[in-house]
Amino acid sequence: MHPTLARTIPSDDTAPDACLLTILIPCLDEAETIAVCIGKALAFLAQAQVSGEVLVADNGSSDGSQAISAAAGARVVQTTTRGYGGALAGGIAAARGQYIIMGDADDSYNLGDLGSFLAKLEGGADLVMGNRFSGGIAAGAMPVLHRYLGNPVLTWVGRLLFPSPVHDFHCGLRGFRRDSIMGLDLKTTGMEYASEMVVRASLAKLKIAEVATTLSKDGRSRRPHLRTWRDGWRHLRFLLLHSPRWTFAYPGVAMILAGLGIMPLLLAGPVRLGSHVMLGSHSLLVASIAVMLGIQLVTLGVIVRRHAERTGLLPALTGRRRLVKAVTLERLLIASGVLMVVGLAGLVWLMVLSGRFNFGVVDPEVALRGLIVSSCTLATGVQLAFSGFLLGVLDLPSGDVKGQMDSLQKAFPRD
Repeated sequence: MHPTLARTIPSDDTAPDACLLTILIPCLDEAETIAVCIGKALAFLAQAQVSGEVLVADNGSSDGSQAISAAAGARVVQTTTRGYGGALAGGIAAARGQYIIMGDADDSYNLGDLGSFLAKLEGGADLVMGNRFSGGIAAGAMPVLHRYLGNPVLTWVGRLLFPSPVHDFHCGLRGFRRDSIMGLDLKTTGMEYASEMVVRASLAKLKIAEVATTLSKDGRSRRPHLRTWRDGWRHLRFLLLHSPRWTFAYPGVAMILAGLGIMPLLLAGPVRLGSHVMLGSHSLLVASIAVMLGIQLVTLGVIVRRHAERTGLLPALTGRRRLVKAVTLERLLIASGVLMVVGLAGLVWLMVLSGRFNFGVVDPEVALRGLIVSSCTLATGVQLAFSGFLLGVLDLPSGDVKGQMDSLQKAFPRD
């Protein structure tokens, strides 16, 4: 393997232009196990005859992990941004290798057996994910809640929201091309960094592969840094915030369809379902509110999607999804105007009808149904108008207008 790079270069002397692989280990107070992990990683480099380095990205250890790491043969960099993601980001930036394989410092992953990861990377993969569920999880290596609920559910949500082939979103052993991941401009600093890497790689359509990976019980005597509910929520929060379709649009469309399916049935009068259920004005109110909220959710989804695209959080839409770009301030104002006119017309009709029948003889049920539909239509129109202006604010040019004006004045000076 690699006849021209058959020498394992000592980590402290690894030249950036000759380093093929960086084995990156994020570290925070891992004095008990860090030396074992480094030893396994160095043994792999020697056995595979791959030019590389072992890099420890220390995140502010106070137990002497830095000195232990250096003595064990690793290159140590101190990362200033706290958190799992902060340590990895700093390590990736400092890495000298063309490829990076990252693994935890708790000795739960075998850093001496990375050949399948390297083979996938050399085969053209941009990201190679370990899969603990296909490789095997030792007894006691993963809490029951994580094994049967947390990881499977979050991975299922991630695969549902994004076109990803990954079956273990949170595996801590993974490899990638350094330039590919650097190009994703990952931003999170906590445990959700693991999800962000997979999500952004999937959205960018990078080539992703999987490798069966074993997980062993870690060698530490203290509690892990991971906090089940806090970090689980941060992963779920990240996934939902990066999928406006599922967070806003799809629930909104479902509410609109459900409301519009019920409303026509109730406009003419109460509807009996069986011998015990009667749908009347109260059900019409619920259906009308569902339509109103659904329209608002869909509009918010469009606004969030446009903002995410402009800020680089999500890639530009293509194909039929370009319909989202057709939503503009002017079009929303037109729709708003139509709805407000219809709503006001309904209210005026009710007032005229009440006046014609001496303001008290109108069937209360008829008046209530008309009031519900007209009021919700008017309210929806008002919502759309303000949503349109919010979209307009987001669509304002964000460039250096003053700098452009100064350049134009210099190019075309006044006589």
